[in-house]
Amino acid sequence: MKKLFALLPFLGLFLVSCEDNTPIIEETTDPIEYTAGSADFTKYVAVGNSLTAGFSDNALFMAGQEASFPNMLATNFALVGGGAFEIPYMADNLGGATINGETDLNMDGSPDIGNRLILAFTADGPSPTPISGQGSTEITNKLSGSFNNMGVPGSKSYELLAPGYGSLAGLALGAANPYFVRFSSSETATVVGDAAAQGATFFSLWTGANDILLYATGGGTGIDQTGNLDPSSYARNDITDPNVFAGSLDAMLQAMTANGAEGVIANLPNVTDIPYFTTVPHNPVPLDEATATLLNQSYGAYNAGVSGALNFLVSQLAITQEEADAEIAKRTITFSAGSSNAVVLFDEDLTDLTGINPALVSMRQATAEDLLVLTSSSFIGTLANPADPTSINGVAVPLADKWVLTPEEQASVETALTAYNQTIEALATAYDLAFVDANSLLNDLKTTGFPQTDGSVVTATFATGGGFSLDGVHPSPRGYAILANAFTAAINAKYGSNLPNVNPLDYTGLYIN
Repeated sequence: MKKLFALLPFLGLFLVSCEDNTPIIEETTDPIEYTAGSADFTKYVAVGNSLTAGFSDNALFMAGQEASFPNMLATNFALVGGGAFEIPYMADNLGGATINGETDLNMDGSPDIGNRLILAFTADGPSPTPISGQGSTEITNKLSGSFNNMGVPGSKSYELLAPGYGSLAGLALGAANPYFVRFSSSETATVVGDAAAQGATFFSLWTGANDILLYATGGGTGIDQTGNLDPSSYARNDITDPNVFAGSLDAMLQAMTANGAEGVIANLPNVTDIPYFTTVPHNPVPLDEATATLLNQSYGAYNAGVSGALNFLVSQLAITQEEADAEIAKRTITFSAGSSNAVVLFDEDLTDLTGINPALVSMRQATAEDLLVLTSSSFIGTLANPADPTSINGVAVPLADKWVLTPEEQASVETALTAYNQTIEALATAYDLAFVDANSLLNDLKTTGFPQTDGSVVTATFATGGGFSLDGVHPSPRGYAILANAFTAAINAKYGSNLPNVNPLDYTGLYIN
């Protein structure tokens, strides 16, 4: 089966050079006199996760760090007295890194910190592929000094307050973050502590995405920890309890405003709006008549068994006939000749019928309400057993939970997101900060896009839209420029400044090498 990425035309529309990431201010007849308003941008410190660091194309690398939205803001702040903006640069533009010379410490067969993605043109069409070469960044080589960009990729809200999060010894225990290990001030330092110690006069804070994103990108394989106030018991892909998130965010704001600093804070976008969940259709399977007939014969016994088992439960008054009929319809698996057959997947939210018949595992075909993760595009259609041509993943072999975010799992994400964003907006008001509605911004990027001066429109369409990088999660430099302008607008509105926008067209919509 050809990769989905073979269906991505017109890539050249978005391949703009990113060698010069300096924003260009629109020329006017009379020079504009820029003012900071009531804000003081002398010392700007940015706190957050990968979105603050400039993570793009599934990696952190120098060009991406230069194109981070805080660096764009700092360039504009310099127009009104802003000082230097130091970044803990990676060593190259590959993005890969070693830890004590090793690349695969967890022994899973792939680098722990891999190279960035590029669009490689293969026999199956354009496909995101890690760039070749070995990254020269060695995590144990500590960087000296303090850094204004305190974005730490992969961090959750409560981890920004965790002592030892930049500890080399903590890496082996899963208690530290390799990116922070490179530039933490000590083995016991916290990200927020190092940020606050710099005495910022102005800060940005954008955190919390990973508190739900990792659950979502893992296909909902984690646990919704709502009600559990002990984050030390959480797994990486669990949803953070909203009260834990609220307490963490409040503690960060207390630390960052202790010296009277002003700042800007942003809410969180709906992760299901990003290309990682909107690119792979639920029905990408092409079949000829003979194959469809064979599959229908193979699944016939399962369909009959499900119907019999659910009707048996009705006879035992365990469920109603209406409930049985609805689940029979949901679980009946059928195929037809054509190019739009739905994949088959496991769904733990279905009624467990294995006690009646062990063969009646909880599987069904996907619907338009299911969100297949981006990486499933290269898995669907492969063989579970290379020696068995009938063992087609997603067809004869159901997709595991990690490949699909079901409606029930989406509901957990939505509930947490709503609670987080209510907290963020309330704390923005309580601390008298500028507020960025990133949730609405990303939704606009998905639904309508952002028209540009050259007539193009930046959208959230994977690879061709110009707003997102090839990992389908993080913005491209052009997408970061749009975010920087949203932060600028919020700052201007709150503090009476008149900082200019950056031009998104000055930044690439897609790296190609």
